[in-house]
Amino acid sequence: MELDRDRLVRRFMDYISCNTRSDEENDKVCPSTPGQMVLAKHLKEELEELGLSDVTVDDNGYVMATLSANGEEGSTVGFISHMDTSPDAPGGPIHARIVKNYDGKDILLNKDKQIVLSVKDFPEIRKYEGQDIMVTDGTTLLGSDDKAGITAIVSAMEYLLHHPEVKHGKIRIAFTPDEETGRSPLKFDVKAFGADFAYTVDGGELGGLEYENFNAANPVVTIRGRSVHTGDAKGKMVNAISIASEWQTMLPEGEKPECTEGREGFFHVYKIRGTVEECTLDMLVRDHDSQKFQLRKYFLLSMADFLNKKYGEGTVMVELNDVYFNMMDIIEKGHMDIVELARVAMKAAGVTPVELPIRGGTDGAQLSFKGLPCPNLFTGGANFHSRFEYLPLDSMEKACETVIEIARRAWKIGKK
Repeated sequence: MELDRDRLVRRFMDYISCNTRSDEENDKVCPSTPGQMVLAKHLKEELEELGLSDVTVDDNGYVMATLSANGEEGSTVGFISHMDTSPDAPGGPIHARIVKNYDGKDILLNKDKQIVLSVKDFPEIRKYEGQDIMVTDGTTLLGSDDKAGITAIVSAMEYLLHHPEVKHGKIRIAFTPDEETGRSPLKFDVKAFGADFAYTVDGGELGGLEYENFNAANPVVTIRGRSVHTGDAKGKMVNAISIASEWQTMLPEGEKPECTEGREGFFHVYKIRGTVEECTLDMLVRDHDSQKFQLRKYFLLSMADFLNKKYGEGTVMVELNDVYFNMMDIIEKGHMDIVELARVAMKAAGVTPVELPIRGGTDGAQLSFKGLPCPNLFTGGANFHSRFEYLPLDSMEKACETVIEIARRAWKIGKK
């Protein structure tokens, strides 16, 4: 299969030129940032120019389109990627460059600021020695999460349009806003999408095939104190900041992100704000096992009970806020054929599947529970949500080939 790499790179560079960093604090509108709608409208124009049909952008920024069957009738497959980039790192303007024939050594991203992509810190990059790798100047993320996924899908549709000899069934594609905030699937119209099953193209390094993810809750802990003039504070002041610190130390030391891997769950306080009077902690609770996930949430409630007995009822309040659940609970019950389809397609593209549980989530986690079974495929990128993000171009090309190989076989999968 011959793909035009230069065209893939130009397309990717075009997408990352639009700052689509989402805003987790802005849950009043969708998309949460205007740049996402700019990209959505741009994608609509591009898909129409390529020749796809039923191209739409709704008021919330969801892009959908159809590539009609060209002779094979059967199941309809979907491919989904998200347009937003993570709020965890600056989102633009992105200054990207390609390191040709990577030599396996440290990459100086920014001479003026002395920002280095270090092999010591990120040894996995050595796997790509001899390949062309795209990096930033170290001041922003790159955006391969998930614009490499969008690039792979759009380029695959373009390839199929230009190669009618490759027979396929009906294909639906969608590009979504606000995935990084966890809100993307909330307004995704599964019925309008009309696929029998789908794949998110939102994974990391080459070969990733994921159909098991965390169960996730994002608790908000509110701690109420009592402010008194410091000169008269003895026996009267209740410092919410001090109680917040106590909360953090009560969490199991070995069950935090920096101490866990694989299928190990965790507690994580990722934001704290407040005063003596009131302090708020934003948390992540994650576990692949549904029973352990419930126990983790109960543990937080028991912590709150303990502190309320110590400092007075109403001092600590916990909102648990479930976000998504492990798609494996859906996939393993009658949908392993679409996992096998991805395995076969990857091998046809010369890619060895790497099947590991996701230490995170995708749109597909929630969509699977909305009736659209949806495993996750690799994009090729690495170090997501980081100034040290990089994208081996061979890997993005293979992501595109994998989408094509799935598309040409998907019509054979029986409808559910």
